[in-house]
Amino acid sequence: MKKIRTIFPVLFVLIAMIIVFTHCGESISEKTEAPGELTELQKRTLTFISPLPEHAFEEGMNQSQEIIDLGKMLFFEPRISKSGLISCNTCHNMATFGVDQLPVSVGHGWQKGPINAPTVLNAAFHISQFWDGRAADVEEQAGMPILDKLEMAATEEHVLAVLASMPEYVERFRAAFPDQEEPLIYENVGNAIGAFERILVTPSPFDEFLKGNANALTQEQKKGLEVFLDVGCQACHRGVALGGDMFAFFKTPKERETGEAHPGRFGFTEREADKHFFKVPSLLNIAKTYPYLHDGSVWSLAETVNIVAKDMLSKELTEEQTQLIVAFLHSLTGEIPAYALEIPILPPSTPQTPRPRFDI
Repeated sequence: MKKIRTIFPVLFVLIAMIIVFTHCGESISEKTEAPGELTELQKRTLTFISPLPEHAFEEGMNQSQEIIDLGKMLFFEPRISKSGLISCNTCHNMATFGVDQLPVSVGHGWQKGPINAPTVLNAAFHISQFWDGRAADVEEQAGMPILDKLEMAATEEHVLAVLASMPEYVERFRAAFPDQEEPLIYENVGNAIGAFERILVTPSPFDEFLKGNANALTQEQKKGLEVFLDVGCQACHRGVALGGDMFAFFKTPKERETGEAHPGRFGFTEREADKHFFKVPSLLNIAKTYPYLHDGSVWSLAETVNIVAKDMLSKELTEEQTQLIVAFLHSLTGEIPAYALEIPILPPSTPQTPRPRFDI
């Protein structure tokens, strides 16, 4: 009888524990989704948007570590600018997700650029480069700011003289372009920087969601994605980069208020039909790449969402819809490759290295 009295409380405790753990299991399953088949939201999203690949190299491109290393050094190299002060990283800072976080960039002699500098991260997935699409790819784009009088203000002769003055650069160009007899040419400066930019891919929780992990997003972010799709944002923000694959007419609130609007693609094509058309920006890492719009006139992501919804989709969002979309957009913040965040050691100047010039 004494044994029965001892055993009964133990059995009671065990049964109670089983009930508690079973209940907890049910609660957890309500908050997470079982792996396996894609959810309807995942299927719906994948009809418009694809997960990021590992890199942006196309078949047949030089993908050697030598060209990527050289490109990284040139990306961080300020001496190829006229002043010896400005590098690609100045306006496309790796520490701030590939932007300078200014409305417009400050270039040679404190001159201001005419338009906001977009992020360099994932840019190689775009159909073309710059807001007006005047460069076909990142290789062509990389060589253009170096020669722009407002930006780095250099000449091809200056750039080549700087690089040729340092034996390490001469050897690195030979290693990066082993099939070329004279590899130290200006075109290869852009080719090398472009190779580095093609590895600047930032996978995010949203990519995991697209690859099948339904629990990669929070419930709030999933609701935000549903609102994003219901409102119709994917009409422009689609594909691998959630943007960057089309041009659209747009004037910012500031431009409409002042009556002074950037010509957009018209400045490049000179076609009247292209006036005020801009490449649709990518939404990847959008929470980190403020200020927003092509003139950098808006600092709030929520405000930007409302402006674009109203102007491009004729939709007045509720406060809840705005909050949910912003929550979803935060899921697009990815991880910058550790390699890109490691500052390269650049070779020392020599007596032959051109000295900085500050005249405009």
